[in-house]
Amino acid sequence: MDAQILKSLKEKVHKLPMQPGVYIMKDKNNTVIYVGKAKKLKNRVSSYFRAIDHHLPKVYKMVQNVVDFDYIVTDSEFEALVLECSLIKLHNPKYNILLKDDKGYSYIKITNEPFPRIVSDKNHLDDGSEYIGPYMSGFVVNQTVDEVNKVFQLPTCSRKFPAEFGKGRPCLNYHMKLCMGLCQGKVPQNEYAEIIAQAKNYIHNGGDLTEELTRKMEECAEKLEFEKAARYRDRIMAIRKIGDKQKVIFSKVENQDVLGFVATDNNSVCSMLIFRGGRLVDKQDYLLGEPGALDEMRREFIAQYYTTPDRIPPLVTVDGEVADQELLAGLLSDRLGRKVTIHIPQRGEQARLVEMALKNCAQTLSHETDKTGREIAALDELAKTLGMETPPSYIEAYDISNFGAATKVAGMVVFENGKPLRSAYKKFTIKTVEGTDDYASMQEVIGRRLARYEQEKDTGRGFGRLPDLILLDGGQGHLNAVQPILEAFGLKIPMYGMVKDDRHRTRAIASDGGEISISAHKRAFNLVTAIQDEVHRFSITYSRSKHRKSGLESVLTGIPGIGKTRAAALYRHFKTVKAISAASEEDLLAAPGMTRPAAEAVYGYFHPAESAPE
Repeated sequence: MDAQILKSLKEKVHKLPMQPGVYIMKDKNNTVIYVGKAKKLKNRVSSYFRAIDHHLPKVYKMVQNVVDFDYIVTDSEFEALVLECSLIKLHNPKYNILLKDDKGYSYIKITNEPFPRIVSDKNHLDDGSEYIGPYMSGFVVNQTVDEVNKVFQLPTCSRKFPAEFGKGRPCLNYHMKLCMGLCQGKVPQNEYAEIIAQAKNYIHNGGDLTEELTRKMEECAEKLEFEKAARYRDRIMAIRKIGDKQKVIFSKVENQDVLGFVATDNNSVCSMLIFRGGRLVDKQDYLLGEPGALDEMRREFIAQYYTTPDRIPPLVTVDGEVADQELLAGLLSDRLGRKVTIHIPQRGEQARLVEMALKNCAQTLSHETDKTGREIAALDELAKTLGMETPPSYIEAYDISNFGAATKVAGMVVFENGKPLRSAYKKFTIKTVEGTDDYASMQEVIGRRLARYEQEKDTGRGFGRLPDLILLDGGQGHLNAVQPILEAFGLKIPMYGMVKDDRHRTRAIASDGGEISISAHKRAFNLVTAIQDEVHRFSITYSRSKHRKSGLESVLTGIPGIGKTRAAALYRHFKTVKAISAASEEDLLAAPGMTRPAAEAVYGYFHPAESAPE
């Protein structure tokens, strides 16, 4: 940021009042790029221009583009919140959350063919097909189409009927009783048309057909049309089964929205589950762009989304802290004309529904990144458990491994986007520590790693890249030992210990405030366990290799003419003691640094009978 501009902005900040209001950030073109509200304008606006390098990436980018700002003083913080919403809608600032309602409509389509199919479609074409809709939600359409095809056992394959009747055996859906087996050609066209009519009736009447179907089943049974009666029976059972399945996704609260928010490095999403009449009726996903602080992101989304009474339920359930929660609840209550509660559940049914929303968030983001939904969910859960603003995409973990006082090493593993990045793994040989002192060894390793960062930071790769999170295999003692090293380098990297139980399994996360239990957070627990197991495996494998090499070198150095340098060179060249013992004199001579007498001495050591004088 230009020093002169920064100086000018700071001077302007000093003139701000300590009153509630709205601030409006502008760029060099006088375009509004961010609108925010504040309880005390001077304190809030000044925070943007202090320690700029420590801001979250989104805020940092915004501040870099600020050339000027305006402000409007209000009588209360509530008025500031209302004004903020209005100005965001007016200016569409680049660095605010911008909700776009551009998903279009969806339709349920009954195709125009002798044996029609029921499918979903985003277009209403003039093709002779029958369209039911439009629907705002593709989720509702897809759910309805899937449900009606299962209930009425309609074909969902790509075969053409009646042209392909009797050609080929029925597919698996037929044997699972998910399809009537139309491909066998045993269902007359008039009977199939009756089934399609019932399916349309089912769509229009929300699935309440059991009484009518029961009556028809009984009529067919009285006429001894048992096969037809069996098909009605199967439809009734399918409707009841679908109903039972839907009861799993229900809410004791009649009307509520459940919101989950998940962020990666450069994107964030809100998944909204909409319950009406106690039933999940819709799901909406909103990509929110580069993430800022999660509590602010939740506040801004809720304030912008619930602008009209028809959207506002009496309960909004959220996955975490919401900035100005009480103030925001007051705003929604004012808009709806009755009390609205914003709730953050900790356990029970509501917490389960929040978990469902978060899974949908992770799945949506997985389509935008190279991460799977599971990895995104695990990183997000880990971040929330540790109180981090954004999920850590680049994690470094360290472990010390000793084979007595002679072999002391450390391993560093890297997990990027929740997966091992083996090309970034590093090995360390402890050089300055006497005896077996794990704390001092960890201090040396972290110090050397950060020193390499200072040398290579311009590259942005390998040691030139700082992690988002450091995990140490150990507890509070390791943290206390290493924290001064981070501070000496002037770095603020979140750092935690990975604590094991008596069986060497991950038990908790150690922080400077004590231990954090992660056993209740399944995805975060599994991720930390995987990291801890991997860093232990990597470090102990290196330690064993180093120990074997050290033992071999001590054997070789007992041979006349072979010192430590030649012993190490032999080991590097042949890799194993077996290969050295099996080598001929000529092969040994070909190794770096070897002379004829030295080669003869090594060969003679491993082949004493051949070298003995006659």
